[in-house]
Amino acid sequence: MTVGTGSPAQARSAAPHAPGPPPEAPAPAPYTGLGTQELGIDPDDLPDGLVVADEHGRIVCFNAAAGRLTAVPPAGALGRPLDEALPLEDLKGSRWWALTDPYGGLATRRGQPECNLLLPGGREVLVSARYVRERSGGPVRRVVVSLRGTEARRRTERSHAELIATVAHELRSPLTSVKGFTATLLDKWERFTDDQKRLMLETVDADAGRIKRLIAELLDISRIDSGRLEVRRQPVDIAAAVARHVHAHTTGGQAPGRFFVRVRGGLPDLWADPDKIDQILGNLLENAVRHGEGTVTIEVAPTTATSDGEKGTEVTVSDEGPGIPEESMGRVFTRFWRGSKRGGTGLGLYIVKGVVEAHGGTITVGRGPRGGAEFRFILPVGTPAHLL
Repeated sequence: MTVGTGSPAQARSAAPHAPGPPPEAPAPAPYTGLGTQELGIDPDDLPDGLVVADEHGRIVCFNAAAGRLTAVPPAGALGRPLDEALPLEDLKGSRWWALTDPYGGLATRRGQPECNLLLPGGREVLVSARYVRERSGGPVRRVVVSLRGTEARRRTERSHAELIATVAHELRSPLTSVKGFTATLLDKWERFTDDQKRLMLETVDADAGRIKRLIAELLDISRIDSGRLEVRRQPVDIAAAVARHVHAHTTGGQAPGRFFVRVRGGLPDLWADPDKIDQILGNLLENAVRHGEGTVTIEVAPTTATSDGEKGTEVTVSDEGPGIPEESMGRVFTRFWRGSKRGGTGLGLYIVKGVVEAHGGTITVGRGPRGGAEFRFILPVGTPAHLL
């Protein structure tokens, strides 16, 4: 199928050999784009299904991808009416071509947005249509239909379902604890000593904090997926932030000797979101403590953050555990990846990657010098534009 284009050569004519003013040069033909032949593209090269019907509603193009998606042989579709070769129905069972009426109806219509339709036998396909007219308000000369499979959408739906199931499972335990302890305290307050009441209230407080963190993770995932994760840049002392997180782990029961911190000199000033930096460090250290073994090493050093020589800060967190299998390296930063069965939602590293990239940085995973997992992220200086 070829979309014709005007040829300026056809409009040229020889100038007459007569005296007088030269004839006015003809206006160049408008450029209307190149068709598939001019570009050297065969419809069968397209990754999506392509179906084109002429002004009479008969199919003049039915590419190989359309044949795979519809199970209709392309040779058998050519020349047939569009509604017969593609007997599409909406999810309510109504005939789609009769509803949309591409060759009738308002002359201002340009097409139909993508929607999920059904072919005979219940085969699902994503369909969008474009109505081509030679002039605005004129009759439809071609109907161009794009067909896509529903596998990508199904994968997205399964991912959302997994997310809901994971969060529901993680929320059930702390909510059950909160509900049980509060109900017990309300019903039998006088029977408990002050120490028992304090213990139960501390448990409720800890479980409420766990629920709060889960909700924060959900909000972060939503913002990362939609590209709306905001970064409020402020001066950040990342070495002090590392020390603060290590102190929190040691006061929480970890042996002080399990952590080794090395801070290189000459760190550039870092402008980043302090809360987001805490989130990155918290997830990486928690991951090393929970899933790794031996000494957890945290190294902070200056580095070159980008290819144009911008300064940055590099932070490496490694442990001495069994490490991450080579075949799993590519899935570490995906949703629901778990390196072991020691708990967790499997969302932490996915969020870490999103937060690092929102700062314009990069994060990688590999094997540490002592065999364990090693996570390294690099953040550019990130100085706000008004300070440059």
